[in-house]
Amino acid sequence: MVNRTKAKRGNLTPTISIPELRATFNGRVIAPGDLGYDEARTVFYGGIDRRPAVIIRVKDTADVSRVIVLARDTGLDLAVRSGGHSVAGHSISNGGIVLDLSDMRDLQIDVEGRTAWAEAGLTAADFTNAANAHGLAIGFGDTGSVGIGGLTLGGGVGYLVRKYGLTIDDLLAAEVVTADGQLLHVDSETHPDLFWALRGGGGNFGVVTRFKFRLHEVDSVFGGMLFLPATPDTIASFIALAEAASEELSTIANVATAPPMPFLPPEYIGKPVIMGMLVYAGDVDAGERVIAPFRALATPIADMVKPMKYPEIYPPEPEGYHPVAAARTMFVDSIDRAVAEMILDYLQASTGSMAVAQLRVLGGAMARVPADATAFAHRKSRIMVNVAALYERPEEKPTHEAWVTKFAAALLQSDSGAYVNFLGDEGEARVRAAYPESTWKRLQEIKARYDPTNLFHLNQNIPPQA
Repeated sequence: MVNRTKAKRGNLTPTISIPELRATFNGRVIAPGDLGYDEARTVFYGGIDRRPAVIIRVKDTADVSRVIVLARDTGLDLAVRSGGHSVAGHSISNGGIVLDLSDMRDLQIDVEGRTAWAEAGLTAADFTNAANAHGLAIGFGDTGSVGIGGLTLGGGVGYLVRKYGLTIDDLLAAEVVTADGQLLHVDSETHPDLFWALRGGGGNFGVVTRFKFRLHEVDSVFGGMLFLPATPDTIASFIALAEAASEELSTIANVATAPPMPFLPPEYIGKPVIMGMLVYAGDVDAGERVIAPFRALATPIADMVKPMKYPEIYPPEPEGYHPVAAARTMFVDSIDRAVAEMILDYLQASTGSMAVAQLRVLGGAMARVPADATAFAHRKSRIMVNVAALYERPEEKPTHEAWVTKFAAALLQSDSGAYVNFLGDEGEARVRAAYPESTWKRLQEIKARYDPTNLFHLNQNIPPQA
């Protein structure tokens, strides 16, 4: 019996044959009812329950081209999955095709040239561990399991952001399959418009199968987690120290109600704390001196800052961890004592299982790149803030969405931008906030050239210019 899945496209009803797809892709096809289907459709964030018509695990660019043509010809929605960390759930579709890159994990490191060609199915931890074997690194995000594909295309804000800039600032070239199924090599001289758009414009322009990165000499760092009591003074002072520190230091201050952790004294559980992550990419003795003022802000609750190999910055992730959260991302100009006090008031008013405000001081190398050099244009933004409330029951969602909306509105200052990689399913206005007007118009023009029918629309979408 032929197993066929139907997709409506206008008055036509195209079909796809699962058996034919299995033959075409040598069995690397997962359909509803298959063993492993539920696992294959599960993404990192919880609360996303979508059932694609088919998941195809591609092995090379020819496979990628075939899947793109299939989506174009059938009209089925096409989702592209690298690591499955899209906050909005764009890595999976309902009733459509999922192009799963997770089997494309080749990594070729040129140690002498300090460059690497990396396939898009690699995770940040995969790449970082392999590069560290040669004393080399690039700044990805703060989670080891995130795929390098989506992370890079949105910009890439990680633990080397002040020292070496965004991930895209070390992107030298890419190979991308466009909506017509063609494989293009893009760099600053070949298809420079597309290369510009890929650096911050997300997955709107094609499927990037390989990235060429510049690497830096980063073997060991001085860093780790520093837990401090959260008060208006310690929060404001932490941010002030992070802004004043040398560019070798990048930090994340997670201000939160402390969850149960084996290394935290019981009396701090449920109390506001700063879960600071500090990474000094330089001499260990200098790192000790730079981080000493952070340790002096208050008696540390827990201090895990030490010399470590760079890959150790990625903490272990619990198996099967799929957090459900209401969240917002934004930039702010400053965190003074009054803003810090407001942050604490909002966190303590949340009814979520955990409430957090994540504060990332930017600047440094990231800020020295001209705003129009890449599609990521928020080069002068000073502090990124992500606020979130974690919860467990779906019926709680409206309550926590209202809380984060009000919290973000209270935090709003002069910088109205947003980081596209941290946006949820928040509507067109929020996508527009990720790009200044001139950047948006240029992206629309490039989209019209490379994807005029908006085939790649399951993303923070930039529609082609009319």
